[in-house]
Amino acid sequence: MLKLKGGKTLYYGKGDVLAYRTYAAPLTVAPIPESRFEGDSNVIFAHNITFSTSGEQLLSSFTEGDNALVVATDSMKNFILRQTALYAGGTTEGLLAYLSRAFMERYPHIDAVEISADRLPFTPVPIAGESGWSDSPLVFRSSRNEHGSASSAWTRSGSDIVLQRQESSLSHMQLIKVSGSSFYGFVRDEYTTLPESFDRPLFIFLDIFWTYENAEDAFDGARGRYVPAEQVHDLAHTTFHAHASPSIQHLIYVIACRMLSRFPQLSSVRFESNNRTWETVVEPDGAGSAGVYTEPRPPYGFQGFELTRAEWEEEER
Repeated sequence: MLKLKGGKTLYYGKGDVLAYRTYAAPLTVAPIPESRFEGDSNVIFAHNITFSTSGEQLLSSFTEGDNALVVATDSMKNFILRQTALYAGGTTEGLLAYLSRAFMERYPHIDAVEISADRLPFTPVPIAGESGWSDSPLVFRSSRNEHGSASSAWTRSGSDIVLQRQESSLSHMQLIKVSGSSFYGFVRDEYTTLPESFDRPLFIFLDIFWTYENAEDAFDGARGRYVPAEQVHDLAHTTFHAHASPSIQHLIYVIACRMLSRFPQLSSVRFESNNRTWETVVEPDGAGSAGVYTEPRPPYGFQGFELTRAEWEEEER
């Protein structure tokens, strides 16, 4: 939330700015064992952007109705769309940094900018050719699966434009593991009705967030230290498959440890998870046998956890 120096909250902006850029700079990343992802052609580089601004000189527009220094939100939208064409990089984080700096340079009375974006996934369709199947370089399909996101906040300090915070994320993961998860040994008293489970189908909704030791690694993919959301979700998938989790809490802790181990450029990882484990209708008769389940009834359990590199390194000693 953007605040003035005296602590007063003041901001306005534009949401749902849909920017469908074609042929952004291709992205190449270092491989990791848990993922086959090594880059993106960025033929379609599409985002849903939210942008807000604040400034001491904008206060009169609220208190007096004076619009002399108001940059209309329609102008913000046009600025974002046109400037997106000029962005020379290939990461969501870099695009947000470019737009923020360019806007504050164009409008020097703006003291602060907050910006976020969801990457809109488009995947190439497979096509059959004489030598077999390959990905089309021209035809893509829209995906509503998990997607990468990013956010950052910028302020003016004298003549400098300063980054206040930056975070990357993977949003809206939905994973079901049909066997190999349990939940037992928890506190039991007069309020407890939940039975212990020693092998349950575990369905989770999961958002993962990460920050860099040096934000320039997020802004500039050419530095070779960018962490793509695609590798994060592959790492999470692999960990969920391999780890016999006694709880969602322990599962996200293990994913956090593996991320900090695999990506030394990260300073912290945090999670927001939601338990959507199915209700059992027909109990399976042993592993691999048929069972029938249905949607759980609300309310839903949730978990939150953050692990910093300093904490992880202390635990590893």
